Amino acid sequence: MTAAPPALTGRHLLLALAVVAVWGTNFVVIKLALAHLPPLLFAALRFALAAVPLVLFVRRPAVPWRNLAFYGLTIGVGQFGLLFFVMTRYISPGLASLVIQAQVFFTVGLAMALAGERLRPFQGVAALVAAAGIAVIASHTDGHTTALGLVLTLAAALSWALGNMASRAAGPVDVLAYVAWSSLFAVPPLALLSLALEGWPRIAAGLAQADAATWAAVLWQSLGNTIFGYGAWAWLLARYPAATVTPFALLVPVFGMGAAALALGEPLPPWKLLAAGLVMGGLALNLLWPRIATRWRRG
Repeated sequence: MTAAPPALTGRHLLLALAVVAVWGTNFVVIKLALAHLPPLLFAALRFALAAVPLVLFVRRPAVPWRNLAFYGLTIGVGQFGLLFFVMTRYISPGLASLVIQAQVFFTVGLAMALAGERLRPFQGVAALVAAAGIAVIASHTDGHTTALGLVLTLAAALSWALGNMASRAAGPVDVLAYVAWSSLFAVPPLALLSLALEGWPRIAAGLAQADAATWAAVLWQSLGNTIFGYGAWAWLLARYPAATVTPFALLVPVFGMGAAALALGEPLPPWKLLAAGLVMGGLALNLLWPRIATRWRRG
């Protein structure tokens, strides 16, 4: 019989919850900053401030350059370059926080293919339940959430999953150094893409219009979401199987949809609550079933 994935310790559980709380409420912060900054410029600034000045004070982690580059490109360009773009007008913040959790399925699938991890039956059922929630969203695309927005958000989720695999391959390294040095590889392509696709006049206008709240959002992206969030996430993934850590990311929509409703007035119609319920139901099954099954075997 295959052993159940190890559970997070109490402190590590609190750390995982803190990360997803930051990531969830962060979707509101992103939307507010995008009112002034073009999306690719915003992403470039985010990762530039995540890298500098930290790289001047922390040593490069003992991992290959290609690993750092791959993580920086997949998280910086793939995940956030796409996410910031679609959140301009193709998907609402609350739904973006829900759809991008498809990274859970992508990460577990990649772990099975690349690391030989086994998918247990209850995990497959949990994934199907959560995927049904994504399907509900796909059936309700409208002027606020488009088919293009859904597809590109799923592509951002796949990029996140690829970044997860890179951080796992890096092993137990200095997480702060890992995130800072890998962020260096995200900045040049994001800056070049911004210049090519958004253009200098739009870049200059965005910088001129940015107020204190906009720069606070950029700093929150760099320090809170990138340094703390991805640093802690990479640290957990280096110590636990993907099937143990990644389901916690499904809590992001709870914070994301709640914050979007409170701060931005994003509506919560019944179908959106159904989608969130299905996603959260999949998470609950994935997290609680091993404990329930253990109690049944003992009792």
